[in-house]
Amino acid sequence: MSRINFKSLGTQVAIALVAGIVAGILLQGMPEAVTEYIRLFGKIFLNLLKFIVVPLVLFSIVCSIISMNDLKSLGRLGTRSVFYFMVTTLIAVTLGLTVSTAFGNYYPSLSFKTGEAAEAVNVTLSDQILNFFPQNALEPLLTNSMMQVIVIAVFIAVAIIKTGEKAKPVAELIVSANEVTTTILRFIMALAPIGVFCLVCPVVAENGAKVLGTFAVLMGVAYFSFLLHAIIVYGGFVAAIGRMSPLRFFREMIPAMLFAFSSSSGLATLPVTKRCVERLGVNSKISSFVLPLGATINMDGVAIYLGTAAVFIAHCCGIELSMSDYFAIALSCTIASIGTPGIPGGSLALMAMVFASANIPIEGVALVAGIDRIIDMARTTMSITGDASCAVVMQKITEKER
Repeated sequence: MSRINFKSLGTQVAIALVAGIVAGILLQGMPEAVTEYIRLFGKIFLNLLKFIVVPLVLFSIVCSIISMNDLKSLGRLGTRSVFYFMVTTLIAVTLGLTVSTAFGNYYPSLSFKTGEAAEAVNVTLSDQILNFFPQNALEPLLTNSMMQVIVIAVFIAVAIIKTGEKAKPVAELIVSANEVTTTILRFIMALAPIGVFCLVCPVVAENGAKVLGTFAVLMGVAYFSFLLHAIIVYGGFVAAIGRMSPLRFFREMIPAMLFAFSSSSGLATLPVTKRCVERLGVNSKISSFVLPLGATINMDGVAIYLGTAAVFIAHCCGIELSMSDYFAIALSCTIASIGTPGIPGGSLALMAMVFASANIPIEGVALVAGIDRIIDMARTTMSITGDASCAVVMQKITEKER
């Protein structure tokens, strides 16, 4: 029987997660100032991670591309990654709608108070595509607009390759900056167990058993859908195309999955995910490109939950959804998931759009908002696991072409 390695990040984060849950239960009756004090350190840790994410993504993508020195390889990797994410997102939406509909008879009847409606967000596919391209070179770096940061990084890297020898000093400067950024990241990650504890504890202390009981069916269906998608879709792709044991994949991904679960931020989890996939044998050139791209456009967890929540509210209100309603929900979920920010609660802003697409009462957004943080923990875990599966698959495809 192997001994537990208490020095590993995964073990420390797991212990911190359990300790945070226990402390949260014990602190439910304590003054609000206590949870605010604990949350303060969690927010500090998240802020440190968010501060390093932009330079990490910018420099690592540029270094990844210039190290390839082959624009055709970059084009193939980018196209394949986007295709992979689109396929898994469509499967995720279909799975969420199917499972949620199957459990429809177990949903309670609900009514809404007036004045609780959330403002619908009209987001089209063309809007999402337009938002990929920055109109200002600095604004994306200041606002953490990750897709725009990726576009900027690609332009810089391609320009360096095309310029050739004259751009060598710029390339060396970026490589050095990437090394410095990685060192700063190591400093921040040393605080991960403390950060996880301080992030989880307030969530448990504030929500308690009451919220969990009221929406147990919705949360159960959502979590069940997440689990099915991870095992069948991600595990299936990793085994069939990545030629890797799904058990090994999920075991090595535990540190990133635990961190994503506690932080509810795909962007903040990015450094941990990168470390995990590289332990799985993924080349740094591939992980540095695929993972930031996935953290921006791959939101399978969001896609599943938006569809699940839409069907849940419709059933609770006695609304019969037609096939055209299901298609409308699926399309809007796919569009919304691509544009969801990788931060806690990022999907609520677009949930109203999904509801409006099938004439589901938008007031339902306010109703499910109470458990959004708890669901967010699992759907973020789902999304970063999907990013990692893509990296493993892309690594194997690239190896076969050599």
